[in-house]
Amino acid sequence: MERLDSSAALPAHLRGGVIALGNFDGFHRGHQAVVGTAVAEARARGVPAVVATFDPHPARFFKPESEPFTLTTLDQRERLFAAAGADAMLVIRFDAEMAAKTAEAFVNDHLVARAGAAMVVTGEDFTFGRGRSGTVDSMRVLGAAAGFAAAAVSPVADGAGTISSSRIRAALRDGDCGEAARLLTRPFAIEGAVEHGAKLGRTIGYPTANVALGAYLRPRYGIYAVRGRLPDGRVLEGAANLGIRPTFDPPIELLEAFFFDFAGDLYGQTIAVEFVAYLRPEAKFDGLDALVAQMDKDCAAARAILAAPAPLA
Repeated sequence: MERLDSSAALPAHLRGGVIALGNFDGFHRGHQAVVGTAVAEARARGVPAVVATFDPHPARFFKPESEPFTLTTLDQRERLFAAAGADAMLVIRFDAEMAAKTAEAFVNDHLVARAGAAMVVTGEDFTFGRGRSGTVDSMRVLGAAAGFAAAAVSPVADGAGTISSSRIRAALRDGDCGEAARLLTRPFAIEGAVEHGAKLGRTIGYPTANVALGAYLRPRYGIYAVRGRLPDGRVLEGAANLGIRPTFDPPIELLEAFFFDFAGDLYGQTIAVEFVAYLRPEAKFDGLDALVAQMDKDCAAARAILAAPAPLA
């Protein structure tokens, strides 16, 4: 799996491939259908499969003041695309220059000149170019003129409607980890380096791995049953607080994960914390004894949830 950026043309061995084009934040079931179609086409043609994603997300570029909404980092997307069978990830920088490109200029510059695409696969709702003027129909017309095929994959739906990143964000804001995982086909995970904190947890028998939330969407504040994935492949079970820690001053927005039966040093390591189930809202306690008593109950509840068989998809 190779990771490239759009500042230069694709190397010769990746040109002439099938490109899956979209934002793909979350890489949910609908996104997987688009990339899966592109990979299948590439294998049938005997050419590379490249997934092109935008960074930052166009919505972030146009509304930089908007609240965090990211579901995956580029690193997470790279691993997900590789698992889906892609040969490379192309990161297209979305900046003022990109926002000003016409649909035709985008196709001729990025898909033809820089990528030499033989085929481009998008979702049916994909738009591109200045003012979102390009559609799947114009992609077909522009592609025919430039010498590449264009295909659009229909949305994936369930009983509640089209599967989308918006639905996943809504589920996470409600604390519905199960629904988010069903739409994503995996638990939502926040990934980041473990930071030094005030080290209050270790004084009460609950040392935590602290991870900044960065640009990630903020799920509902509260206590969760979680799994942690370490760089060496180990998977740990635990309970985590996501929020502002109302018992302590000053309030700091943070993800704090306590992993059961683990005594190692995680500082500086990049870990992923998967959200399995929401347990309760954050609360302010009158003293550490009350806090520890509740944490004992939370960990018991988390252990029970994590030990239960996974629900059917």
